[in-house]
Amino acid sequence: QVLLVESGGGLAQAGDSLRLSCAASGRSVSDYAMGWFRQAPGSEREFVANVNRGGSRTMYAGSVKGRFTISRDNAKNTVYLQMNSLNAEDTAVYYCAATFWVAPGTPGNSKSEYVYWGQGTQVTVSS
Repeated sequence: QVLLVESGGGLAQAGDSLRLSCAASGRSVSDYAMGWFRQAPGSEREFVANVNRGGSRTMYAGSVKGRFTISRDNAKNTVYLQMNSLNAEDTAVYYCAATFWVAPGTPGNSKSEYVYWGQGTQVTVSS
């Protein structure tokens, strides 16, 4: 069992940066691929980024590529999402997710591939 707790959300202006953190407990996250998803009001939960167990491989949604960076610190059992050049379309609840993953790469971008989820942190970007 893995418990995930997100933090770092808040209110930002267009062009600002925020860094989200996802702290894991219960088991070491070094055996898990980690991902970030987001859900805007009235929309489906969508993939943002993921990272493999060791942090060497990442994947991004096209809408955030070049602006967001996912990283992880397995010694701290924490995954990060650095978000730069924020815009109003980034407004959403951001969720951290984990899945046990033995392959060297990353899982796909489907939320069905992830087993554990955090409660989410709100990010609101004003234009």
